[in-house]
Amino acid sequence: MTSGSLSPVAPPATPRPALRWRIALLVSAAIAISYLDRQTLPVAIGEIRKDFPITNQLKALLDSAFLLTYGLMYVGGGRLMDVLGTRRGFLWIMVFWSLACASHGLAGGVAMLAASRLLLGAGEGGGFPAATRVVAEWFPVRERATAMGIINAGTGVGGIVAPPLIAWIILHTGGFGLSAWRWVFFITGAMGLLWTLWWLRAYYSPAVHPALGAEEREHLRPVLENTDTPPPPVPMAELLRFRETWGVIGAKFLTDAAWYFYLFWLPKYLLDARGFDLKAVGKVAWIPPAAAAVGCLVGGGLSSWLLHRGHSVNAARKIALGLSAAVMPCVMLVPHVSVPWVIFLFSVAFFGQQSWSTLVMILPTDLFPRHALGTVAGFVGLGGALGGVVLGQLAGWLLDHGVSYTPVLVIAGSLHVTAFFLLLVTVRSLQPLPLKPQYLTA
Repeated sequence: MTSGSLSPVAPPATPRPALRWRIALLVSAAIAISYLDRQTLPVAIGEIRKDFPITNQLKALLDSAFLLTYGLMYVGGGRLMDVLGTRRGFLWIMVFWSLACASHGLAGGVAMLAASRLLLGAGEGGGFPAATRVVAEWFPVRERATAMGIINAGTGVGGIVAPPLIAWIILHTGGFGLSAWRWVFFITGAMGLLWTLWWLRAYYSPAVHPALGAEEREHLRPVLENTDTPPPPVPMAELLRFRETWGVIGAKFLTDAAWYFYLFWLPKYLLDARGFDLKAVGKVAWIPPAAAAVGCLVGGGLSSWLLHRGHSVNAARKIALGLSAAVMPCVMLVPHVSVPWVIFLFSVAFFGQQSWSTLVMILPTDLFPRHALGTVAGFVGLGGALGGVVLGQLAGWLLDHGVSYTPVLVIAGSLHVTAFFLLLVTVRSLQPLPLKPQYLTA
C-alpha cells in the first residue's frame, strides 16, 4: 500500500499467549478432568446407595481403594514418566483412567465399584508426576510456581464442574434401562478420551515442538540446555537418603489427609449433617472448589512475585507456604455455625489447601534435577494418598460409631500448621541437593 492510500489499515492481531502458557492450560484441563472423575462417587453416593447399601465405613473403604492405588501409581507413574517421557506417558495414563472411570457404570455391586476405584486410582496416580515434568521441561525457575498454580487450578475447575454436572446428569438423563448415576461415569470417562486428541496434537517437548518461536526458545534456553543426553534415572535409595525428601513426603502425608477428607466427604457432610438433597448439593458444593482454583493461582503467583521482588527461592516459597497454612484451622468452627458460614469456612480451607498444594508440588523442582522429578513426585504423592487413607478410615469408623464430624474437623484443621513446622525443620534451605556425581551427568 502506498503512503497516500486511503485504504483502512487492519488493526494488529491480538498476540496469542506464549506457547508455554498454552501448554500449562492443556495440562490444567487434564487435572480438571481427573478431579471431575474422582468426585463422581462422592457426589453420586446418595443415588448409588439406592441400589447398593453403603455405610460410612464402606464409603471410606471405597475412597481408600482409590487412594491406595493412586499413591502406589504416583510412584510408578513418576518412574513411568522418567522412562517413557511426558508425551507418551501422559497419553497412556489418561486413556487408562478414563476407561476405569467409565467402568464404574457397569458395576453390579460394591465389590465391582471397589475394583473400579482401584483402577481409577492406578490411572490418575500418574497425573501430577507428569504435570511436574511438564513444568520442569517448559518453565524457568522464576515461572514454575505460577505455572504450577495454573495447572493445579484444574483441581478447582474439576471440583466446580462436578457437583452441578453430576446432579444434572442424574436428574435429567437415563436410558437403556440403566440407573441415571451410571451415566455419570460413562460421560465423564468419555471426556478424558476426548482430551487425549488435544494432547496428541498440542504437546511435544520444547526441544522439538514445531510451534516454538525463536523468541520463546531463547527465553527457555536455560531449561533446554543438556536435554538431549539426560542422565539415567536416579536410584530410589539415593533420593531417600536426604532429610529434605522425607520432610516433603511427611508434609504431604499430613496435609493431603485433610484435603482428601474435605474432597470426598463434603458432599456427604451436607447430605447427612445439614439436611441437603442432591439438587441442593449441586447448587452450593461447587463454591469451595472455586475458592480452591483461586488459591492455586494466588499461592503460585505470590511465590513468583516474591522472587521477582528479589527474595530468595527459600524465602519466597516458605512465606507463601506459611500464609497458606495459617488459614486452615478455620474448619474447626464448621460444626458451630449456620449453613452459609459452613460454605464460607470450607471455601477458605479449600483456598488455603490448594495454595499450599501448589507450592509443595514445586519444592521437588527446587531440590532435584529434572531426570529425578517423576520419581520424587511419586514418593510425595504416595505420602499424600496414605494420609488420605488414614484420616478417611478414621472418619468412617467414628461416624458409624455415633461420633459427630467435630473431632475429625479439629484434626483436619491442625494438619497444615503441623506440616509447615515440619518443613521448616527438615527443609532448611531450598537449593539443589548434593546427589552423587554419577547421577548428575550422563
